[in-house]
Amino acid sequence: MAFTMTVAEVIAADKTGLLSKHPSWARVKLSEVASILNGAPFDSAQFSTSGGTPLVRIRDVVSGETSTYYTGSFEDIYLVQRGDLLVGMDGDFNSGEWKSQSAILNQRVCKISPDHAFFSQKLLRHLLPSYLKAINENTPSITVKHLSSKTIGEIGLPLPPRNEQTRIVEKLEELLSDLDAGVSELKAAQKKLGQYRQSLLKAAVEGALTAQWRAQHTPTETGAQLLERILKERRARWEAKQLAKFEEQGKAAPKDWQKKYQEPVRPETSGLSELPKGWVWSSIGQCFQVAVGATPSRKEPSYWDGAIPWVSSGEVRFSRITATKEMITEQGLKNTSTQINPIGSVMLGMIGEGKTRGQVAILDVPAANNQNCAAIWASETDIPPEYVYYWLWSQYEETRRGSSGNNQPALNKSIVERISFPIAPLDELKQIVRQVDRELNAAAEQELAIEHALKQSAAQRKNILKAAFSGQLVPQDPGDEPAAVLLERIRAERAGHDTSKKPRGRKAKEAA
Repeated sequence: MAFTMTVAEVIAADKTGLLSKHPSWARVKLSEVASILNGAPFDSAQFSTSGGTPLVRIRDVVSGETSTYYTGSFEDIYLVQRGDLLVGMDGDFNSGEWKSQSAILNQRVCKISPDHAFFSQKLLRHLLPSYLKAINENTPSITVKHLSSKTIGEIGLPLPPRNEQTRIVEKLEELLSDLDAGVSELKAAQKKLGQYRQSLLKAAVEGALTAQWRAQHTPTETGAQLLERILKERRARWEAKQLAKFEEQGKAAPKDWQKKYQEPVRPETSGLSELPKGWVWSSIGQCFQVAVGATPSRKEPSYWDGAIPWVSSGEVRFSRITATKEMITEQGLKNTSTQINPIGSVMLGMIGEGKTRGQVAILDVPAANNQNCAAIWASETDIPPEYVYYWLWSQYEETRRGSSGNNQPALNKSIVERISFPIAPLDELKQIVRQVDRELNAAAEQELAIEHALKQSAAQRKNILKAAFSGQLVPQDPGDEPAAVLLERIRAERAGHDTSKKPRGRKAKEAA
């Protein structure tokens, strides 16, 4: 939707301090100190990824580079050069300087070209994000947000004396360059932690992490023996449930009733990697019961706001689930195909265009689940649920690639049951969990420290910008031309030129 307030109202209501100005400064509309050029509606049928003229689209504003090309003709007025200031006019209203080669400006992106005699482009680059963010926050969002060049032109910028603008920019760049360097180091460390986690999980589930431990400990039960025991226990649970059902119905067990038990299908392991001695390949479905849930009808109030935790796929995010956003009632449970999953069940997201599909979590509370995630009942066996969790976490990308469907890729119960699963001797599984827990906890502490430092850097950046925009970053110089006089010169020059007429472009060019 479009912006409905006035920019002046947004500035007056600001409480961040980022839209303020020094009392001695004036305010000037952006359109009075800069020209604003809207992009052209180039024909998408002539877009290319391999050849033509680079094309700037909304998604390219922040990165400052593009992978889209235009093969048709264009007017050179729409050319964008390195260093030009751009604004995306849909979505989040981002701004940025173009960092790449010459390109042409597509629709819903505008180029802002300040008159350097009156306003510093570098200062405008620092100022714009706060004003665009404030406008964005005050634009209704029922549908996609839209920004007009008219609204951009009405932004009332603080107008320091021209010489003071230069001093502000020099001080800003000095302070922010040091701050940005520190932030880059923190983000690099954050990225390395993510890579370390993946390396740790890979080493854990392949046996490399416990290689030394394994050399010093002889197992009393191999992975293959553990698997056979799990299969026997699984059959015993089925038989106990069947006998309980017969007793509840007041019936005697029929002849050969045990033959109705369906043995879990043994997985195909011929294409899998070699495991350490004592390990064996299995599958999720062979080892564990997999339960897919359901959603009670939203139209029935009596199904909701009960006492039974209910997990949605959005809550399955590489974590432990100690509470859920929604709760269902006993009636809701009975009127759907969902069930209460025991503590220790490993939840796996099955549907989602974003990152949800393939993510995992462990239940720390008994909970039902919806149809978009599977519950793997690891707690019915001696295998630590954490090991199942770590294995599926390590296989996140592989699991996502195993989805079916083209329009909306998804997993289903059968696909989940077929996921391969390496089993080590039980004592080694427990050792793996201990070591991974210890290393992940240490990494989590480091990550918290990094996040805290990033928040401090963001707060420091905001304080620097607030000081700059309110005239507190550099001293005022009595010898500078007053802002009021500068504003008079700006308006006098505008009065002598017809700036409302669109600049004429030269004849259309063929794409390169």
